[in-house]
Amino acid sequence: METRLLWFCNWSVLGVCATLKLPQIFAVLGARSARGISLPSLLLELAGFLVFLRYQCYFEYPLLTYLEYPILIAQDLILLLCVFHFKGDVKRAAPYIVLYVSAWFILTLQKWIIDLAMQGLSTTRVSWVPTRQQPLTPRDRNLCTFISAASKFAQLQYLWKSRDSGAVSVLTWSLASYTCAARIVTTLMTTSDLTILIRFVIMLALNTWVAATILHYRKTDVKSE
Repeated sequence: METRLLWFCNWSVLGVCATLKLPQIFAVLGARSARGISLPSLLLELAGFLVFLRYQCYFEYPLLTYLEYPILIAQDLILLLCVFHFKGDVKRAAPYIVLYVSAWFILTLQKWIIDLAMQGLSTTRVSWVPTRQQPLTPRDRNLCTFISAASKFAQLQYLWKSRDSGAVSVLTWSLASYTCAARIVTTLMTTSDLTILIRFVIMLALNTWVAATILHYRKTDVKSE
């Protein structure tokens, strides 16, 4: 029973991550507007995904520990282009894309660069699996949690300031909440690492908070109409 539950949680997380951003992309395209989406939050998330993927590739970690990340990065890039497009200046995305591509190669010029990036940048990764080859210390994990939380708060702050959920997809944030909940289960069943558990609990709370805030302002818009 436990083996089946662990298998289901692991693969359901991968499956959800493979389509995590699609509801948000479709919402933006359907509304023909990026209203409500925090650009700093998106840029921070994309940078974190990129750094983490490069880190995993550099140290040749097992493929299943980062399999969803190329897909998530592709989805975030599409979403980034959509956001800039509907803000009326898609050319503004070019410097960010150049920066991300350059960072991909610069990060592994020296080992200390990728190590520093992992300590200074984070990811909203929902399927974190530490390995014995290069385990992260509690300090690094705490910093990862802090930066990941900052990305969520950037979106929350944007919603509070605009008081308008706009084209933000509640489904995307709800799916992110599920992946955190599933990773809490897998962590309890495998490593029982308290630091990682705290991270996922915090991310679950923040993702749920964002989803609830979106619903709150959406109901407010409906009542005002």
